[in-house]
Amino acid sequence: MTKADIVANISEKLGMEKGDVQATIESFMDEVKNSLESGDNVYLRGFGSFVVKTRAEKTGRNISKNTTIKIPAHNIPAFKPAKIFVEGVKSNVEVK
Repeated sequence: MTKADIVANISEKLGMEKGDVQATIESFMDEVKNSLESGDNVYLRGFGSFVVKTRAEKTGRNISKNTTIKIPAHNIPAFKPAKIFVEGVKSNVEVK
């Protein structure tokens, strides 16, 4: 499912203009992104949490030059689904 599919589904369900729904979704994504960029986590009860995780410094390898490199510690965005969300997917989605 793409963002356009989400916009179309919400627009159809709520009877709103697609442009208004798209603007709302874009604003939501911008707010989540801005919160994470400023170091704040976003908690959506019953859905999940968008959090900033810190990756520790580690040693990597440059295979083409056969050398080791240090990968510095850095932060990454992550999503952790809520328990009810995970249980719903487990019970409703068929294993492939």
